[in-house]
Amino acid sequence: MAGKINKQMNLIEVLDAPQSKLPSRDGFGKGTVELGESDPNVWVMSADVAESTRAHLFGEKFPQRFVQVGVAEQNLAGVASGIASTGKTVFISAYGVFSPGRNWDQIRVSICYNNVPVKIHASHTGVTVGPDGASHQALEDIAIVRVIPNITVLVPADAEESRKATIEMGKTKGPAYMRTCREKMPVFTTASTPFKIGEVNVLREGDDLAIFACGPQVYYSLMAAEELEKEGISCAVINMHTIKPIDKKAISYWAKKTKFLVSVEEHQIAGGLGSAIAEVLTDECPCTLKRLGINDHFCQSGTPLELLKKYKLDKDGIKEFVKANFKK
Repeated sequence: MAGKINKQMNLIEVLDAPQSKLPSRDGFGKGTVELGESDPNVWVMSADVAESTRAHLFGEKFPQRFVQVGVAEQNLAGVASGIASTGKTVFISAYGVFSPGRNWDQIRVSICYNNVPVKIHASHTGVTVGPDGASHQALEDIAIVRVIPNITVLVPADAEESRKATIEMGKTKGPAYMRTCREKMPVFTTASTPFKIGEVNVLREGDDLAIFACGPQVYYSLMAAEELEKEGISCAVINMHTIKPIDKKAISYWAKKTKFLVSVEEHQIAGGLGSAIAEVLTDECPCTLKRLGINDHFCQSGTPLELLKKYKLDKDGIKEFVKANFKK
């Protein structure tokens, strides 16, 4: 069967229609406002980056439930845990390189050990932070968060999906973590595109191999798959928006069907999406897995698109990686 877009996903036509472009952090701001309107127990906190992370949208509408702690990410997590222990659902928002980068201990002990409903929004992740360079490029966050017990880990593909993910996080009982990006990226999912924590979305069918991607690389993987189809390589594309709890059933299904998987992520390949998939394959259904991401180094400064190209995380890079590793 030739590869084709899964119409049940209700995507914007990725080849013909121009997509609007928004940073996925925008979805966080919109999602918290929606939650705040329906649930008076929702609070939002920021570490002096409310506008940058879009937490200010909630603060402007619900100032009595908004807390600004300043440049103090450890306090951000600790205070949030205390508020959450009183029955509130608390969203904390900061740059991913600082939260969880600087407050991992507080996330582990104050939030996850106590299993309180604190939802962590890590904005400005990946190389698409661009000219801010290595000091601000969060490339290790998935690895250091997903190993902590009790926490859900989400990486939405675009701004619309991050809105849904924010709302769904608000409905979960325990801690949750969501990473978003700073750069404007195509919005290709719609309000009617399904989203359920722990269940992948198969965006494109294919027979030869399956690409598992998260974040902005989902869109680029779709575009790469369309071009690879013309060259005789049929690629399924799976939106792995949930890293934890991981969808073992879907991974096993595609491993058995294609015998060849590719993971794509704007993150170190050690400890991230690819590693999580490898863990499932080891236990459930061994098959070939090739991982595309940042390979054990710090990254350079540049424009977001320059960096995506340099590290082969754009459409052309993904296409090149697949062709270099897959042989019929």
